[in-house]
Amino acid sequence: MEKRLNTDALRAALEQKGLSAAAVADKLDVSREAVSKWLNGESVPRPDKLLRLGSLLSMGFGDLMVREEPSAPIVAFRRMKGTKTKDRHVEHAREMGRLLQRMVPLLPFDTLTVPPTLKNPTCDYEYVRTATIAVRADMHVGLEQQIDFGHLIRRFGELQTVLIPVLWGARNRHENAVHIFLPESGTTWVYLNLDVNVHDFKFWMAHELGHTLTPGLRGDEAEDFADAFAAALLFPHELAKQAYAELHGKVQQTQLRIIKDWAEKLLISPYHVYLQINEYARHQQLPKVELGKVIFPVTTKFNSAYKNVAETLFGETHAAPTDYLRSARENFDSLFFEVLGKYLRESKSGPGFVQTVLDIPLLDAKAIHAELA
Repeated sequence: MEKRLNTDALRAALEQKGLSAAAVADKLDVSREAVSKWLNGESVPRPDKLLRLGSLLSMGFGDLMVREEPSAPIVAFRRMKGTKTKDRHVEHAREMGRLLQRMVPLLPFDTLTVPPTLKNPTCDYEYVRTATIAVRADMHVGLEQQIDFGHLIRRFGELQTVLIPVLWGARNRHENAVHIFLPESGTTWVYLNLDVNVHDFKFWMAHELGHTLTPGLRGDEAEDFADAFAAALLFPHELAKQAYAELHGKVQQTQLRIIKDWAEKLLISPYHVYLQINEYARHQQLPKVELGKVIFPVTTKFNSAYKNVAETLFGETHAAPTDYLRSARENFDSLFFEVLGKYLRESKSGPGFVQTVLDIPLLDAKAIHAELA
């Protein structure tokens, strides 16, 4: 078992003691960069520094350190706005991953080959541009064409990724998508929350595709790359160049209308169009398009004119288990519930397994279990 710092407990102790990272660095005679790496889970203090850190914060070794399996599931979250990933979120997702591992032998995947991944991924503009051009070519989508849900779903299937559409609700959640990679089997599982706006859902699918293609990245580095990848995939350099030319010299209201036209045409958020236009401008060393905070209410109003994904699929009523399971297969080409049903029947597992692996209330788990088992 490997060990890592319990960063949530460490941050809580620092707050309770009223200590900043800079103060800890001074007291332990280390650099602020070292303490920052500890807090971000990027490194572990040497034994002598760990002992002094525990003494400073009145924490025992068992409180400071967390044990990890070498082949522990690797998880990444597409977080809801304003939320933070905490150790309990990671451990809960890993527990889901451990249950998924039990289902791996039932997957109809080729076990002799490994799906392609991107080499040496970085957030460099030209790297991301080149990578997304290659991915569009794999999808048989031109650089000026819209990428639709079908393109993304087929690409996930080609990469032997299991899509798991879930009805998690839009409130009181930490995550809107969860990516779980199982090193032991080399399989990838992606949970997608259907209770979200269609534009965000599309971006998150592209974001998760970025994760799938870069299984070696971790933490903020992985999230930053997946965001850059999704933006460039859905609104590439060639379209950003056209849009920037259209915006040049126009008044703000006209610029907003043009951005909304692009968003409607490609079924993506105006905010992501705006960000990608300015990424193009930055790379070309051109003046930024300055819209300030006005882009946020414009985006909110634009998005609110569309139903969320769950409403589009099931209407405004709660999805019946039969409709939900059929939709997963028909709309997402997901084999998850077929494999889950087979596992439940072979293992004689009860609704509790369904509850944990889907992270849903027990009542819903019982209904799905009844359909599958």
